[in-house]
Amino acid sequence: MLLVADVHGAFQALAAVAQRGEPLLVLGDLLNFVDYRTNEGMLAEVTGKEFVAELSQLRNSGEVEASRRLWADHHAGREVEIRARYRELIEASYRAAADALAGAEAYVTFGNADRPDLLQASLPPESRFVDGEVVEVEGYAVGFVGGGVEGIGVPGEVSESKMADKLASLGDIDILCTHVAPAIAPLSRDVIGGRLKQSKVVKEYLEDVQPAWHYFGDIHQPQATTWRLGRTVCRNVGYFRATGIPVRHR
Repeated sequence: MLLVADVHGAFQALAAVAQRGEPLLVLGDLLNFVDYRTNEGMLAEVTGKEFVAELSQLRNSGEVEASRRLWADHHAGREVEIRARYRELIEASYRAAADALAGAEAYVTFGNADRPDLLQASLPPESRFVDGEVVEVEGYAVGFVGGGVEGIGVPGEVSESKMADKLASLGDIDILCTHVAPAIAPLSRDVIGGRLKQSKVVKEYLEDVQPAWHYFGDIHQPQATTWRLGRTVCRNVGYFRATGIPVRHR
């Protein structure tokens, strides 16, 4: 089986992977809301690159409240118009994702940048939306838990308590697949953005259940891509938008 995460609009590369004829696990963040390397993405299409650059600078400096004020000021009085434009772009992106996955045996969960309801509704018949459930893939019991950690209040964020409930429903599995990283600093800190995005309850699940493997994404430039926690091998399956390269299980 092949795994990717953080597709962020790289649907041509995703199609090339999907056409290999192997089971494909997609671990969230299909939408390209903003690429902080280039300031490209849906945000720039709606607001312009200058706004994105200013917003990015504030967030990377840790000035969260200032970034929220900038966002609110920029959107003031145009909320309905801007919301409708984002909806159009999101639906177009998910149609492109569905075209890329057409015909493939794909298992797709969501990340913090996704709209899980629209993602699920857009997938082609051969693909399966998975969240809080276990699927057998190539003889392995694979548990999927979608969503990112809470931060800015977007639909793809999941509270730690809800994440814990979904994890508890999995039971004993061979492979855990999440979007979010476990609370292990080298795996969950982005060395470029400096932000720490991690889930304590994912780490606790790994310590308690000890599946053989844990695959995840979310962190684009981690300090480490692989870590062992007890008998569990944890691996970041990559910033697929930048690499275009899937990870092969084993």
